[in-house]
Amino acid sequence: MEIVFIIIILLFSVIIHELAHGYMALYLGDPTARLAGRLTLNPIKHLDPVGSVLVPIIAYMTAGFAFGWAKPVPYNPYNLKNKRSGEALVAFAGPLSNIILATVFAIIIRLVLAMPEVFGSLANQEFIQMISYIVLINIVLAIFNLIPVPPLDGSKLLFSIFPDQYGRLRMTLEQFGPILFIVVIFFLWGFISRVVPILFKLLIGV
Repeated sequence: MEIVFIIIILLFSVIIHELAHGYMALYLGDPTARLAGRLTLNPIKHLDPVGSVLVPIIAYMTAGFAFGWAKPVPYNPYNLKNKRSGEALVAFAGPLSNIILATVFAIIIRLVLAMPEVFGSLANQEFIQMISYIVLINIVLAIFNLIPVPPLDGSKLLFSIFPDQYGRLRMTLEQFGPILFIVVIFFLWGFISRVVPILFKLLIGV
């Protein structure tokens, strides 16, 4: 039951992540996601059988953490009011949504722990653990997506500061993105696994 609950939290978090991309693109002039029917909380529209189910189960069973993704929300960077800065804003909107989710639910934990008499039955270990999963998963999602390797959002932020003459380099990096991602994660996982608990404790104050 724990893994089912964690996958539900992960799915909710990645859907919010993708919606943030789509709504930011819409705000900046691109209606592609809206026209594709992707600006919705309906999980069926966002579910990726591999990234939303298989990968989270394998990650949880092998590494003890849940990680995954939803189907990317489509957008056309050429419709944005400013292609360079617009692309960066659309990319950052996703991780920012995870940072906001982690922060909001961390504040809830702080309030419950600080005022148990006010929250009554909610001030129990099961509720705190449930909310803690939301904070932890969204921290992991934010950190992973900010890694500057294609196809992650961090790469879009990096490419937004590339001079135009480096367009061919960008195409090459995007072509080999999945391989680069695996290599980077292999070497960075030790660092990430140490940073996540630190950020978690800073947010919840425990």
